[in-house]
Amino acid sequence: MFTGLVEASGRIARVEPTGRDRRLRIEPDAGLMSDIAEGDSISVSGACLTAVAPDGSGFQVDVSAETLDHTTLGAMRAGDRVNLERAVLPTTRLGGHLVSGHVDGVGEVVERTEDGRSWRFTFRTPVGLARYVAPKGSICIDGISLTVNEVDGDRFGVNIIPHTMAVTTLGSTGVGDRVNLEADLIARYLDRLLHAETDDGVTGGVSRELLARHGFLDPSSG
Repeated sequence: MFTGLVEASGRIARVEPTGRDRRLRIEPDAGLMSDIAEGDSISVSGACLTAVAPDGSGFQVDVSAETLDHTTLGAMRAGDRVNLERAVLPTTRLGGHLVSGHVDGVGEVVERTEDGRSWRFTFRTPVGLARYVAPKGSICIDGISLTVNEVDGDRFGVNIIPHTMAVTTLGSTGVGDRVNLEADLIARYLDRLLHAETDDGVTGGVSRELLARHGFLDPSSG
């Protein structure tokens, strides 16, 4: 579990094909290597991966074909930059929002404009993901916890402060670039509850009829 508060950026130092999978060597800019151990979970631009063979300057990760197919990691090459965050501890301040590191889809930057000292980005979501994006809700973009400003169909906007532009890969992200998107966990599970088939075979998920049948509502209340 992560918070979406990027601790450091880094670069992909090496890409090794291993059949359909790949092994990446990642070298953080600073500050992360002091306590990264074999088997630790690391968010790499929003994708939860497992650190292996850590040394004083970097670590390696194995990226499955599933992850390569459904995130931007499949197109990354040596020299590309990534956002990095270690998994949270029980004592960590939850400054962002709960992030699983399970990418829901790849979006695209369609607009980037200056707004005072900040920047406004507009992203296009892939098919099926827009339903989970709500104004003033949370979204994770390349591992960064951000607040949605507005939603218009399959597009949504966010405001990026100077600090975030300086310490994450968004500073070098432009129109046409692709990004990893993870919807808010609550939105995903709420959608599942509302639309999935129930245990007793009734379709439609949570409804007034279902709540009444299980004693949560008075069936005569209308």
